[in-house]
Amino acid sequence: TTMRFLMGLLAAQPFETILTGDDSLNRRPMERVIAPLQKMGAQFRIEQKGGKRFITVSGSRNLKGGTFKLPIASAQVKSALLIAGLCGSGETRVEEPYPSRDHTERLLKSMGADLTQDMTQPGHSWVIKKSPPLKPLRMTIPGDVSSAAFFVVAALIVPGSQIRIEGVGMNPTRSAAITVLQGMGGDIVVEKEREISGEPVADLVVSSSSLKGTAIGGETIPLLIDEIPILAVAASFADGETVISDAADLRAKESDRIKAMVSELKKMGVQISEKPDGMAISGKKGRLKGGAKIESHGDHRVAMSLAIAALRTDSDTTINDIACVATSYPTFFKTLRRSTER
Repeated sequence: TTMRFLMGLLAAQPFETILTGDDSLNRRPMERVIAPLQKMGAQFRIEQKGGKRFITVSGSRNLKGGTFKLPIASAQVKSALLIAGLCGSGETRVEEPYPSRDHTERLLKSMGADLTQDMTQPGHSWVIKKSPPLKPLRMTIPGDVSSAAFFVVAALIVPGSQIRIEGVGMNPTRSAAITVLQGMGGDIVVEKEREISGEPVADLVVSSSSLKGTAIGGETIPLLIDEIPILAVAASFADGETVISDAADLRAKESDRIKAMVSELKKMGVQISEKPDGMAISGKKGRLKGGAKIESHGDHRVAMSLAIAALRTDSDTTINDIACVATSYPTFFKTLRRSTER
């Protein structure tokens, strides 16, 4: 996310910058951001040296606006273009096939950017014009619903559980996973709804539940793409089949998350099959098979999802390479241990 946002920022700067990262980041597709920024007037060069990827950005003070139709709804690509559009001449219009997360739009508007939503395509199209200096502001960051989702599913699948998670960001472009879990029969009560720094926030009270299978696809996918690994865990304990479709973009995350979740959940006894754009899961009552030695594939969300699944196995599970969890949730295992103490 940071690298893609930086590309939009650096595209408008009159100097050269070289970007690189760790092995995981170097595998992530950046061309989807580079191509539209090049059309605006920035120049990019990609080089492979010593097994690492280096992206050189040569920015321009003369960026041109334009209309960009994104083939895949992506909040990161959209945000990079809107940030570049702050400095571009004329209008920069970003159109998506489905609405994606709108944190950047909320933040830019609160800072005084000339940003409007095209209501002829509600939720799909945003227009930004070259803006005066943005206003600073003081803000409180809501709790991350993507991180909360692991503990929501843990409470749903472990019998006799109930947890309360306070201050969770409930932005409707981010909280679709909660809606899906409620639709699967999850007992998730949303309390104390409020707004903090322009973002909707609430407390969640989650109790163990009997889940049922569901279908997840279409325009819902961009709103819960990061939560699909943990939703696959929830589906492993649901009555009936869950089919996840239209999620081919999962193959271009920190790992191929479709392949990773299918291969590792199979080791735990889940009846799951891989599809080109998702997976099909037949839920299982009772505990999963313990004793498995499973791999995180260097992916933080895969590692955390498998840790939640391991709460419902009949013996110990070993997860290799959990250092990757520090990418997004350094205290995850500490919090998980505290949550499961009796």
